[in-house]
Amino acid sequence: MKTTDFRVETAAVGARLDQFLAASVSALSRVRIQDLIKAGHVTLNGHATKPNARLRAGDAITLVEPPPVSTETVPEAIALDVLFEDDDLIVLNKAAGIVVHPAAGNWSGTIVNALLHHCRALSGIGGELRPGIVHRLDKETSGCLVAAKNDVAHQSLAKQFAGREVTKIYLALAAGKFRQASGVIEESIARDPVRRKRMAISAVGRAAKTSYRVLRELPVGTLVECTLHTGRTHQIRVHLEHICHPLLGDPVYGKRGRFARQMLHAWRLGFGHPRTGERMNFESPIPPDFVEAGVPAQLP
Repeated sequence: MKTTDFRVETAAVGARLDQFLAASVSALSRVRIQDLIKAGHVTLNGHATKPNARLRAGDAITLVEPPPVSTETVPEAIALDVLFEDDDLIVLNKAAGIVVHPAAGNWSGTIVNALLHHCRALSGIGGELRPGIVHRLDKETSGCLVAAKNDVAHQSLAKQFAGREVTKIYLALAAGKFRQASGVIEESIARDPVRRKRMAISAVGRAAKTSYRVLRELPVGTLVECTLHTGRTHQIRVHLEHICHPLLGDPVYGKRGRFARQMLHAWRLGFGHPRTGERMNFESPIPPDFVEAGVPAQLP
């Protein structure tokens, strides 16, 4: 841990705190400095503050640089629900509440940590933090997830995802009753310019297409089958919100309500086997919280 003290001179009066530190500490980017300020590692006159705090002559600034966090991904004995496995790939029934790969705030306890323990070896194409990962599911989304054990399998699967050759069918518990029994939503999606943790419909976004079919109406909402024809971040969540039927339990695009998580389940997944070319189709069991909400444990 490294501590550095600064005293604001006349020339820096009126500058933003993050700008001042970025100019004073060349080894740290402004984004990194902003993160440190928000995390409380920077004090202004002995108090926590904000990146946009304006400086006055004589202000005392203390910057504490925490030790770097190791990015080494270690195997962990985390239970996995395996739907299929061979020498080339593994298909999981991912539980809700587990992150797919390590990232800030989740350096351990991820699917990747579990896979490294279970498989011993994974494709290296995804890099140190994402070995074997061909696609992702949100932390709170459950269901089918495929990972590659070698680079040949990874390249084949990635090509199929990019070429829209993979079947991706989700079950969604959505708010309200639908006027139409089925439909197609084609609205481009981009990062929300104001709320950066959200995605939003945008004319300058990337093309996105979701088709949906109402399966049944329930007391809590509507069970909808959603087929992804593209793979944009938060696509189903954004598209359902756009037609005024946000996911139940989704605090970002709807509201949490009585549910502990966003009610989205990657139900069916289909692709060509990377070695044999054989079409493979998988179905993940209906999760318990869907059943508790009134969804049958078996669907046609």
